Amino acid sequence: MTDISSDAKPASTNSTVSSSPESGFRVIRQYGAVNGLGLWTLYKREIGRFLKVWMQTVFAPVVTTLLFMTVFKLAFGDRGRLTGDFDGLNYNDFLAPGLIIMAILQNAFQNTSSSLVQAKFNATHVDFLMPPLSPMELTAGFLGGAITRGVIVAVISGIGIQLSGLADLSVVHVWPIVWFSLTAAIILGALGAMGGIWADKFDHLSAVTNFVIVPLTFLSGTFYDIKVMKEPFLTLAHLDPFFYMIDGFRYGFIGVANSSVVTGVIVTGVLSVLSTGAVWWMFRTGYKLKA
Repeated sequence: MTDISSDAKPASTNSTVSSSPESGFRVIRQYGAVNGLGLWTLYKREIGRFLKVWMQTVFAPVVTTLLFMTVFKLAFGDRGRLTGDFDGLNYNDFLAPGLIIMAILQNAFQNTSSSLVQAKFNATHVDFLMPPLSPMELTAGFLGGAITRGVIVAVISGIGIQLSGLADLSVVHVWPIVWFSLTAAIILGALGAMGGIWADKFDHLSAVTNFVIVPLTFLSGTFYDIKVMKEPFLTLAHLDPFFYMIDGFRYGFIGVANSSVVTGVIVTGVLSVLSTGAVWWMFRTGYKLKA
């Protein structure tokens, strides 16, 4: 094994030292604080993975969201009215943002969980463990794919709802829409990554989806004003982090919330940091990924 000779030019950050095979030089690449090329490659892999089967990963969730809206539109028409904090608001205008953020939550979770659990079962997880990627770069790459998928499904669903006349998605505040959609995708993408790393078989992952993600999503005010609930269920609803994601996201469209938006920002911000840190720790320690 021959090292680079002393008269060779030193490699700068993110630069490659290469030479002809006859010279006997070793190809050495040095990275700075961030391996930008590796991170971008992992991110493109995650994007390409779900776009390759876009009928299942993008089109199907959009159709599901539009079907929900259609069913409620046919059931209530323009007669649905809410009381309390949402007094006088058309029910379909209340429902649409909830369904859109629910699509973000479910698709962000599914993207990371399916990617990692399939990689483990097919023994292809070495493809992203062996390259010079740090635990934080792995975390950012997988969460970036989850955020992208969730946002794509949400944007297409919103456009479909608006153009079809199923609801009026007039924007009152932009920043809550951006903040809560991103933090929701980060949190659920991180939960999906943790579930995908932890799961030993698909049944384990299905259990997390069916008994944790779906109940917390449906019982967090997606379809109704939580103040119609009686105690202790009303208090339990306020302990559900999904409630703050949905309530804050809806606030961006209708300008009314069930709870303090500032509280929602704090809760989702803290959970984003904690969940991202948990995924980083799993990659750092190689939990259920390395022998």
